[in-house]
Amino acid sequence: MARALIAKKAKGLAVSRYFTLAGKDPLDGVRYERRDSIIRDYDGGTVFEMRGVEVPDSWSQLATDILASKYCRPMKVDASARENSARQAVGRVCRTIGKAASQQQILAGAADAKNFEDELSHLLIHQIAAFNTPVWLNCGLAHEYGVMGQGGNWYWDPEQGEVAAAQDGYTHPQCSACFIQAAEDSLPGIFDLLKNEARIFKYGSGSGSNFSKLRSRHEKLSTGGSPSGLMFFLEVFDKGAGAIKSGGIARRAAKMVCLDMDHPEIVDFIQWKQREEKKVAVMVAAGYASDFNGEAYRTVSGQNSNNSVRVTDVFMEAVEKDGTWETTLRTTGKTFEKHSARKLMRLVAQAAWSCADPGIQYDSSINRYHTCSNSDRIRASNPCSEYMFLDDTACNLASLNLLKFLREGQAFDVEAFRKAVRVVFLAQEALVDLSSY
Repeated sequence: MARALIAKKAKGLAVSRYFTLAGKDPLDGVRYERRDSIIRDYDGGTVFEMRGVEVPDSWSQLATDILASKYCRPMKVDASARENSARQAVGRVCRTIGKAASQQQILAGAADAKNFEDELSHLLIHQIAAFNTPVWLNCGLAHEYGVMGQGGNWYWDPEQGEVAAAQDGYTHPQCSACFIQAAEDSLPGIFDLLKNEARIFKYGSGSGSNFSKLRSRHEKLSTGGSPSGLMFFLEVFDKGAGAIKSGGIARRAAKMVCLDMDHPEIVDFIQWKQREEKKVAVMVAAGYASDFNGEAYRTVSGQNSNNSVRVTDVFMEAVEKDGTWETTLRTTGKTFEKHSARKLMRLVAQAAWSCADPGIQYDSSINRYHTCSNSDRIRASNPCSEYMFLDDTACNLASLNLLKFLREGQAFDVEAFRKAVRVVFLAQEALVDLSSY
């Protein structure tokens, strides 16, 4: 987090200008043009259309389409008007973060707050830095437009010194991209996780879990009955993610599932998507549409998550030596089955070749590089970024475009990079305290 890298002074931090000039709005110092954004599906039908979107003339059409279709947000409670300009979206986000930084006393004074807001605006409008999707979706809707939404999330209340329930959806907006949540082996725990995932997806963030604690279908319930097993519950989570439009827009929820290699249902999990793809092929051959949003893919399960298996050094050594690998029952810890480690790895390779899932997470290596290992093991990691966190944490608020700092002759502008990093870290610091989770 930014607060680990920036020590607040007693009276806040001073922010000097590097990219901007006092008295000149950085959003005015850009050449804009009006473009049409029209997104079509595979058969030529219009999925989204916005005419006359205002963007810097240096932006690509793809950047224009992303801004228009996802980041131009409602400007009224009844959604009768929405943003149609990069200037509006950037201004909304930067003004909100600037005010938050001032209220949190991160900045020394009013002049520093204005310098910070302008510097951040310059970085965003020139695509030197970019926030993640939830920041663009949620930050500033309440502060700039009075759009409140429903509550349900939690935030840190500095006045009370404790966590408090948010009364609406946007005064303390959800701004983190990815959350890793614990999955517990109980029916209430499973459906509490499902509820929490739905809330996270609603505001445009992603959620993932390691489901290895869930008992398999080969075990017993406390009443003596047989459990449904891991794979049935994964189908429930999959359908839940497929039903929710991320941030209320077109894209479906971003979801991650991972499983330890010693789980009794590991073979079913490895082959899950590969097996479902075969069903899709049969339906396509029968005349159903083959596109991802069509009925064939919507009918089968397992299509709404990125899947990974967690492997240890012991497993990888067994693969090297052509040894055996044991799966263990979750309720007793006893050995369930013995497999050829190489055959399991072969199943992973075949499935990944067939349908791109599952990936592999190297559990032993990840935990060797654990930066706070006294807290607990890392049981799940975000497979789509360089960030690795424990259960019940979130990650990646913003990123920098390093190519923007390459100068003539391919020299890297270290000073400009340092100034940009400082502004982005300050923005993240303000967002951490402003946001809900």
